[in-house]
Amino acid sequence: QLQFAESGGGFVQPGGSLRLSCRFSGTMSDHYVLGWFRQAPGKEREGVACISKGGGRPWYPDSVKGRFTISNDNTKNMVFLQMANLKAEDTAVYYCTADITTVSAMCMLPTMRENWGRGTQVTVSS
Repeated sequence: QLQFAESGGGFVQPGGSLRLSCRFSGTMSDHYVLGWFRQAPGKEREGVACISKGGGRPWYPDSVKGRFTISNDNTKNMVFLQMANLKAEDTAVYYCTADITTVSAMCMLPTMRENWGRGTQVTVSS
């Protein structure tokens, strides 16, 4: 079974940056898609960055496009989320997971994903 462990969250002022890390374990071929998701209090979980484990063009929603960058290091079983120009509305618990699907579907259909880590809290506030 796939397992995920997120880290790197914290408190940051608006305009600041953070880099989240996620270590994954379990058998995962290059057909898998890796994704970062977030859930703010009272809101549904949403996908913010997804990429094929084997490489290729990532997918981002408009709300984070140009500010968030997903990358992965398969030699270390890691996926990263570099976040820049953070805004108060980015405050949420951030999760990573993986599944066999298309890159866009991975992010756009978070309710279809089953394996989640505990998440890491990101708070953006002045």
